[in-house]
Formats: sequence, structure tokens, C-alpha cells
Amino acid sequence: MKSFQLLLLALIVWAPLVSLQGQPSDSVAIRRIAEEVLRHGRAYENLRILCKQVGPRLSGSPGAERAVQETARMLQEAGADTVWLQPCQVPHWVRGTGESSYVYLASGRRRPLQAVALGNSVGTPAKGVRGQVVEVRDFAELDRLGRPGVAGRIVFYNYPMDPTQVQTFRAYGQAGAYRGNGPSMAAKYGAVGVVIRSLASNVDAYPHTGSTRYNDSFPKLPAVTISTRDAEQLSAELRSGQVRELWFRTTAEMLPDVTSYNVVGEIRGTDFPDEVITVGGHLDSWDLGEGAHDDGAGCVQSIEVLRVMKALGIRPRRTIRAVMFMNEENGLRGGLAYAEAAKKDGKKHLFALESDAGGFTPRGFGFSGTPAQYQQFLSWRSLFQPYGASEFVNGGGGADIGPMRPLGTALSGFTPDSQRYFDVHHAASDVFEAVSPRELHLGAGVMAGLVYLVSQHGL
Repeated sequence: MKSFQLLLLALIVWAPLVSLQGQPSDSVAIRRIAEEVLRHGRAYENLRILCKQVGPRLSGSPGAERAVQETARMLQEAGADTVWLQPCQVPHWVRGTGESSYVYLASGRRRPLQAVALGNSVGTPAKGVRGQVVEVRDFAELDRLGRPGVAGRIVFYNYPMDPTQVQTFRAYGQAGAYRGNGPSMAAKYGAVGVVIRSLASNVDAYPHTGSTRYNDSFPKLPAVTISTRDAEQLSAELRSGQVRELWFRTTAEMLPDVTSYNVVGEIRGTDFPDEVITVGGHLDSWDLGEGAHDDGAGCVQSIEVLRVMKALGIRPRRTIRAVMFMNEENGLRGGLAYAEAAKKDGKKHLFALESDAGGFTPRGFGFSGTPAQYQQFLSWRSLFQPYGASEFVNGGGGADIGPMRPLGTALSGFTPDSQRYFDVHHAASDVFEAVSPRELHLGAGVMAGLVYLVSQHGL
């Protein structure tokens, strides 16, 4: 009788940890996933290879080509059932031999600027661009100056990221309008060149690049970005009347499109193989650094999702795909190609998760779907509290998976802590050494946990 009572007590204690189907409960499964990643994760070593052996991976470059081959190998080693390359035509912008820039001061001295060309921008004439500088804080000020105040001059957009925005991506979005549209807006009023204050949260010595978009109604102006430190100093010099002129020279050009690839690895689902869950990051990076946080981290975390499933013998009920998207930075061709293929393949693309906000400490996820799907998503929040990732918010996704939303795919964006992200974003400081293995693996673990839940329960 006593043995029976002990057995009954044990069943009562362990019953919540096992589902009616004999599978471990969600909390136990997620704990197993997290422990496997934290003890045996390969994401950090894969990131080292991507950063140190491959390096910068701008679309169309030899580095991007090497990255395709390396991540295909990583997916095979992670245990993917199938690995394939999905072709897409990508823009091929090159920086050329580099940039030079000086401020000419009233004292007769010239001061060098830390300046880099904006992505997709045209180069200057061989002699460079030289002119008086007009500083503007926003587009409204540019409009007030109009052609009389702008024509023949270099426009300096000094729009800092808003330091009061705790959600730093909101500040980035606001300031990004000047990088994206600033050159064409200045060309409208006859400017000869454009200088952009870097999109960085703090004052530092690194210029941060990124894409610009030309409006074909206006001339294409050469455009550079300068470090926030230089922007502060240039602004002070302009206010005190010390600046005579500014000069810069770039050698950037846009070459014909080339063929590149998304890299896709898949574990086939056992019960619903035609329901597809996508998890991914973008493989391309800017050419100044190693693309460690943006977005090598997201790529290796997505590969880790497949690895941990295989390592633990988890047989997902739905098909899980890890995708390394090409050309997020200056064209989004990989994301568009993947969505177009998904539209034609006859499968139900249930859910897509993207990691493209750095490899910092996980905070949670954003989600975009139906109200019913969002409620189910919220019901899982407590499972992620032990890992510090319980900020589940309505609204989320990613640039590469965004084109899948019209297919009815629910989207989610992995949200790490963002306070240090814009210290390295698009800058030479985005290197392997800037990534913590602990933070990277914590993020991979919670991503794998969310993918596991969707695979088991659907949406």
C-alpha cells in the first residue's frame, strides 16, 4: 500500500510535465532546448567563421559568394534534411577605392572628416565635389531655404537619432528618412552633394553607412555619411563661422545585377509537412565591418534552431526552414524571391520568424497575425520568462519576411536589447569581438523555443 501511495504521488508531481500524447510539456521541452544551446551551441563558432574567414558580404561581392557556400555547409552539418540554393538577381554596388573628405576652415587649415559613401550612391567626379555647406535639421528647414539657399551648395543633414526613444529602432526609423531620401530632396533644390550625420545612438568616431534611394525625377547626387563626432564638430564650426567650404571624393558605382542565392535548409515535418515555418536572417552585410550583429548573428541563430532539433531528437510536426536571405541591405531581392517561390510552391506558409536586430540579450518577440493568432502567441509568454524574453508585443516581423504577409503568413521579429545596437550598425565596429557568446546563444535558444511551439501547436 505504501509503495502504491509513493507511485501515485510521483505521478501527481510529474503529470504536469508530460502531455496527454506522451510528449514532454512545453516548459520542459523549452528547458531542454535552452540547455542544449547554452551547453553545446554552435552559433558562436559559426559566427566566427562567417566574420573571420568570410568577412564582409555585400551583395554581389566575392564575400557574399563565399558566405553562400559556408552557410550551406553549416546547414548540412546542423543536420538539415535538405539544403538548397534559391537564386535571385541582386544589385552590385561597389565602394571602389574609397573616400576622402576635408573641411576647409577660415583659418586656412583643412580638417579631415571620417566619411564613407552611402550605399547605392553615385561617385563624385575625379576631382571630387567642393562647395559651401548649408546645415539643415530637417526637411522642413530644407524647404524653407529652397533653391536660393541650397543651389550650388553641399547640404549637411544634421538630424540626430532621438535619445528619448527607449525603443531605439523608432529613433532609427525617424532619422533614416534623411539617409534614404535626403540626397534626392537636396537635388530638388540644386545642391551639388550631400553629407549625412550617421545614424548612431551615441557620439563616436565611426561613420555608419546604409542605403540611399534616388528619385529619378532629380539628379543623382553623390552622398556621404560622417561620424557623429565629426557631425557635432562640423555643426559647431558652422555656427561660429569657421567653415569656408567642404570637399569630398568618392569612387562608388553601381554595376550590372548579378546572380546570388538565398541559402535554405529544411527539416521535414512529421504530421503536417506542407505547413512551413520559416526562421532566418540576412546573409549579406555592409562592407565596412564583418557584419557580426547585422546580420551574421541572425543567420547563425537560425541555423542553430535546426541543429538543436536534430541534437535533441525532436521531430517537428511541421516543416521548419532556416533561410539565409541575400540582399536585405540594398535591395531586398532575396526576401522577394523567397516570397515569390512560396506563393507558387503549393504549401501553407504558416509562420516566419526573423532575427535582424543584433545578437544581444533576448527581450522577446513582436508578432503580426490575426487577433486569434496573437492571443495564442500571448499564451506562450510565461514560458519565456525564465529566459528574460517575455516582452511579447503586437506588431513585428522583419524586412526579409515582410513580403510573405500577403500570403497569410503570421510574422514575428526576435527582439534583443537594442540599446547598444546602433553603436555598431552599418559601421566598421560591427565585428565578431562585439558579440557575446552568452547573449548570442540565449537568443538562439528562445528562437528555437518559439519555433518548437508553433511546430507542435500550429497557429
